[in-house]
Amino acid sequence: MTLSHFQIEFEKMINRDYFSDKIHPMRKEAFSKFIQNGLPTKKWEDWRFTNLASITTKEFHLSEVKDSPKGTIDLSPYQIEDVDTIVIYNGHYLESLSSTPPGLKLLSGLEYLSSKKGTFENSDNSPFDLLNTAFMDSGIAIIVEPNTNIKKPLRLLFISSGKNHLMVSPRVHIDVEESSSLFFIEQHVSQNSESYFQNESVFISVENNSQLDHIRIQSNSESTTNMANLHVKQQADSQYSFFQFADGCTLGRLNIYAKLKGEGADCALNGIALSTGNQHLGHHIIIDHKVPNCTSSQNFKSILQDQSSGVYSGRTIVRKDAQKTNSTQSNKNLLLSKDALMHSIPQLEIDADDVKCAHGSSTGALDDEALFYLRSRGLDILSAKKLLVHGFVSEMIETIKHEPTKNSIHSQLQNWLIHYS
Repeated sequence: MTLSHFQIEFEKMINRDYFSDKIHPMRKEAFSKFIQNGLPTKKWEDWRFTNLASITTKEFHLSEVKDSPKGTIDLSPYQIEDVDTIVIYNGHYLESLSSTPPGLKLLSGLEYLSSKKGTFENSDNSPFDLLNTAFMDSGIAIIVEPNTNIKKPLRLLFISSGKNHLMVSPRVHIDVEESSSLFFIEQHVSQNSESYFQNESVFISVENNSQLDHIRIQSNSESTTNMANLHVKQQADSQYSFFQFADGCTLGRLNIYAKLKGEGADCALNGIALSTGNQHLGHHIIIDHKVPNCTSSQNFKSILQDQSSGVYSGRTIVRKDAQKTNSTQSNKNLLLSKDALMHSIPQLEIDADDVKCAHGSSTGALDDEALFYLRSRGLDILSAKKLLVHGFVSEMIETIKHEPTKNSIHSQLQNWLIHYS
């Protein structure tokens, strides 16, 4: 997709009657910066291992009314018990299939903009952030008001479908106000989808003494490109826990920018990536400790088959005044093929002197001694390998607090292992 084709689609966006012209200046400013910067290339340091051919060699189109569902949608393949679900189909909010738990406010993007007196947070951290602001659709704001504990988990289910080479740009704002809590699930799935490009931006605010548990399940079809831009701000004594399970997409890239702005904030980021064929799944993390007495952790694992590739680029920044910081990074990767390739880049930038910071990385194949031991106990070679692969990541899944979500992800892991050979 060339810049000129983006320009054509942007003009369509601006001329749509059902989008408010109140946000046109915001869109135009972001698109102007995007055109000026262009798409990233491998000459850019943070993008040198990311091949954007799945975007640059195809032409994508905005989702139209005709791309909304025809008839009944079967949601049973994506069933997770004991959750409320908001359904987004090809960028279209399906109110009739959606529900929200008591105590939670759900606003449209325009309603949220109005509540923020005509402006809300944007980012220009990368061209894809700018692209999201220019084309943002599926605008949703999830608000947990002060002193409110939402007992039932909320799921945001994104469904991609069809053969129309669609581009969607969800914009999600999540505000967890003071002394409140929420368990939030994002799930990305496909129904007969071909050549789909989703560029999502999520802006999260976790206020004083609040907690957000965030699960992201990325299981799009292998003809999908999923670009996720996640921006997190935490205030004093807040807790943010993130876990991603990714086994879909030809190109899936997770970009997390977390800022710890209040003392006592705790940020725990975790992820599992399972890739096969020619898939590329990347995790790109920046945690910025701006104040003292905060804690952060990064724990990411990848399992790679065939000619697939992956990236872990984790950076922890400790500012000069952020004394008593405690931060860890761990990246472990399992290569199941000689042709699989993993890039691991843990980084620490420390300007304070009274801190505890550590990072570690390892990449390798299955342990021969462990395989020999299992085979000596009667397992065939394939069963032994599957057991070791399962053990490599299953303990991370066990940390998920919501039992039905945990069971669903365990099932997806088992399905992936069935096709492992």
